[in-house]
Formats: sequence, structure tokens, C-alpha cells
Amino acid sequence: MRILVVEDEITLCETIAKGLRLDGYEVDTCFDGGNAWNMAMDESYDLIILDLNLPVMDGMEVLRNIRKEDSETAVLILSARGHLQDKIDGLDSGANDYLCKPFHFEELEARVRSLTRR
Repeated sequence: MRILVVEDEITLCETIAKGLRLDGYEVDTCFDGGNAWNMAMDESYDLIILDLNLPVMDGMEVLRNIRKEDSETAVLILSARGHLQDKIDGLDSGANDYLCKPFHFEELEARVRSLTRR
């Protein structure tokens, strides 16, 4: 299983990637929305873990662009935006799941397993 982690907080991004690699996933990382969009179009991923507050291109814009081109890849939003409307907007824009920061890594792992077993 191949996962793209998109997170502008580099330490958090690398920590997530390291944990997922220990779980046996192949993981790529990027730190801005522009690169995320390019990588999503150039590579094949089973799951994209996507922050919303990104430089270059906002995560919601990345998500909408991905969904215009690809309806198959699972997308998990991982964001500090925890208001109900943010969650609704993310899910209505095509995300398969939404997890708020701060989070427990064990919960992220469970959500990743759920999204990649389909």
C-alpha cells in the first residue's frame, strides 16, 4: 500500500511517515499543496493524508482538484480545523474521512487500515 502524507509541519509529516513505514506502508511526503497536486497526478496512491492549511495551494483546493481527476484514491483530511462546518465541507468535497489535530497515532493507524482495506 502506498500513501502520500501532505503536511506543512515538517516534523509532524516525518513522524507520521515514520510510523506508517513501521506499519509496512510505502510512504511519500510533501509539504505544500502545489507539490501534493503534482505528486497525486504523477503517482498512484492508495491513500492521501491531507492537511488543509498548506502553502502554495490550500488543502481543500488540492482535494477538489484530485476529485475532478480521480474518484478512486482515498483521502483522509488531517487538520487543526475542527469546527463542524469544516468537517462537513471536507467530506462534501470528496474526503473519505476527517481527523482533527491533535490526534493519537493509534487512531490515525486505525483510520488508515479502514481506508486501505477497501
